[in-house]
Amino acid sequence: MAEGVKPNSGGKPPSRDGRRTRWTKHREERRAEFVEAAMRVLAEVGPEFGIEQVAVEAGVTKPVLYRHFSDKADLVEAMGERATQILLDRLIPALNSEEAPVPRIRKSIDAVLGTLEEYPNLYWVLARHGHGGDAVVRADKEIIATALSALLGDYLRAFGLDSGAAEPWAYGVVGLVQNTAEWWLERRSMSRDSVTEYLTTLVWAAIDGFARQRDVVIDPNVPLEINRVIQMSPGPVSGARSEQSDTEDPTGTDAEPGSAQ
Repeated sequence: MAEGVKPNSGGKPPSRDGRRTRWTKHREERRAEFVEAAMRVLAEVGPEFGIEQVAVEAGVTKPVLYRHFSDKADLVEAMGERATQILLDRLIPALNSEEAPVPRIRKSIDAVLGTLEEYPNLYWVLARHGHGGDAVVRADKEIIATALSALLGDYLRAFGLDSGAAEPWAYGVVGLVQNTAEWWLERRSMSRDSVTEYLTTLVWAAIDGFARQRDVVIDPNVPLEINRVIQMSPGPVSGARSEQSDTEDPTGTDAEPGSAQ
């Protein structure tokens, strides 16, 4: 054996798993770089951006870009996945904030409006310009409504109320906020703060009215004794669930956190 050459331990050929893992990670990183380049082009050019413009922005040729994306629709889908990540990174902490009900609602609505205000062209290319982006918007609504339904359901049970309202409420609130946000993006006839405040007032009025009809009074400006939070797990929409982050139960029943009837 030549000097300085070490025999392979155990006589086994070197594993390709390490190289495959590194190559997969490299491709994922490059793909993410191209998505960010596409988002910059989209912000400047608008929904009618072209693949060639993205390639120029990324400093590569179109053939290199096509090694990572089969076509523009594939790229838009990847941009949609990034948009989902951005939205949830802002919305979930707002929904989970240990604040009084009204400030918590306000912060959550503002997280949605703020994201759309920062990335308006990204929303429009997903919602109205085909390329499969509308599927991403529908999936986002499903994720958020499912998570919100779990959160509302746990709170309703904690206060001894019927949790059957949680799911229709959740989908109704998500539709209300999305439709109002689209109207606002197109019109810009009032400030983001004003829209946020109007929506906050409407959502809280529904919750407060429902509770008072059942002799439950909730102070809108005092944090609840119990704090339910949303936990997002990898995988399908059903991975969203609500959990208790405090040991106290306002009903004194010590109900199991996140339990569903």
